[in-house]
Amino acid sequence: PQGFALEDILSLHRRFADDSLTDDAALVERDGRAVELPRGGVPNIKITWPGDLARAEALLAAPRGDIRTGKGYDVHRLVTPRDAAHRLMIGGIEISHDKALDGHSDADVALHAITDALLGTICDGDIGMHFSPKDARWKNADSAMFLAHAASMLAAQNGVIAHVDLTVICETPKIGPHRDAMRTRIAGILHLPLRRVSVKATTTEGLGFTGRGEGIAAEAVVTVRLPMGFDTGAENA
Repeated sequence: PQGFALEDILSLHRRFADDSLTDDAALVERDGRAVELPRGGVPNIKITWPGDLARAEALLAAPRGDIRTGKGYDVHRLVTPRDAAHRLMIGGIEISHDKALDGHSDADVALHAITDALLGTICDGDIGMHFSPKDARWKNADSAMFLAHAASMLAAQNGVIAHVDLTVICETPKIGPHRDAMRTRIAGILHLPLRRVSVKATTTEGLGFTGRGEGIAAEAVVTVRLPMGFDTGAENA
């Protein structure tokens, strides 16, 4: 791998655009300057082939040996929409339905469950502690903001998300047709590859409040990696 100051190397590319030079180092030498060759190391690899990405991922994961699992669960009641702006949101996407979920925010039961699961991995309370339903700032708020906040708290501790597994529990609407869109949206909020986000759905065979169509539940399990010896503020309080 080669590294140069952007403005410097860009100016050299413009000056010597017509020369047949092989790489950035050749540009610097063409300018009459010496190129420093620092001693490298095995982890300092160049990404050339697909297998190099897997190797780089393993090297980055190695210092984060503290593997944690968080679980989140949330329920919201299904109601007749209050107005035209009250829509059914599940997994970060709008789903056409004759009812919507009731809550202080947009009541996205799926994103709430994932948010709680992430907060669980760093032992930092639950969604209600960070975004109180009594706070007018979160009235009709997009739950994607809550999830992004939880992810940023994990990132601030040098943690990374390894996997998200979401299960939506309801009779209607049918989740299957929207599964891929949900996965894409959740992956986007969390800046994850799609292969690290799973969305499943199930019913309760007509039993309970979900079976009667009174509400929707969601359960999420999240696996994260943190540096060994990591301690949260909650643990030290």
